Amino acid sequence: MMPIAPHIVAFLRQNLAHERGASQHTCDSYACTFQLLFEFAARRLKVTPSSLALEQLDARLISDFLEYLEDARHNSPETRNVRLAAIRSFFHFLEYREPAILEQARRILGIPYKKTDSRLVPYLLEDEVRALLDAPDPSTREGIRDRAMLHLAICGGLRVSELTGLHTADVVLPSLSIRVHGKGRRERALPLWKTTANALRAWMVIRGSVAVPELFVNARGEAMSRWGFAYVLKCHTATASHKCPSLSKKQVSPHVLRHYVPFLTMSGHTDGFLDHLGSVCWAAMYPAIHPT
Repeated sequence: MMPIAPHIVAFLRQNLAHERGASQHTCDSYACTFQLLFEFAARRLKVTPSSLALEQLDARLISDFLEYLEDARHNSPETRNVRLAAIRSFFHFLEYREPAILEQARRILGIPYKKTDSRLVPYLLEDEVRALLDAPDPSTREGIRDRAMLHLAICGGLRVSELTGLHTADVVLPSLSIRVHGKGRRERALPLWKTTANALRAWMVIRGSVAVPELFVNARGEAMSRWGFAYVLKCHTATASHKCPSLSKKQVSPHVLRHYVPFLTMSGHTDGFLDHLGSVCWAAMYPAIHPT
């Protein structure tokens, strides 16, 4: 029986992070998948996670794990497919590392992805966005920080990983721009609207000196996490829903925020709100924000 530990360590720390150059978000997502898988397998087999062997992770157990994700944890088919992609990637890695499990790997790699529906991205209306941007209390440190984050997420179209990954060195206020580190370690320069730049400038004035280089930090001076931003967004959405009740009926996520301005552009309703935000050249900025 071959222990899993040395193989999963080599996969996550060496193959995924260094040889393939995966982003921190991808590494975290894969690690979460195997944490869930090992917990499930340990309960099923009545052993400790550290005692699991490669041979025990057969196709039947993996299939049962995927069913568990959907039935017990109520994961969507999309999330189920993300977990399966991580597992398949691991067994692709093992094909070249442990030839003795080639047949086991072949069976697992044959587990199909589930078909998913192509759904339209939810979007916010102008009044809802105004209410959300006005929700943070500008008289508090957290409110000033949150307003800057919301402006960048909505008006800059940043992914949550890009937002939380911003460093103070990435901000170039004299030229009203920031340097964004996107998927696949790609970098892009993003022009800022005046209102967004002002919100960001206000935060940088009171941010002060902290030990971490990340632009946005929590109350303990630690880098803001993606889950921390999701919590902040949830709180401000609840506050904004008092002013704009329609928000209470929507699932407002970071992904929804970054699609607001493209929605305005495509629907032809840009004039009033973008002028209010100080937009000068959204048509020129859009390809840079959403690279293909």
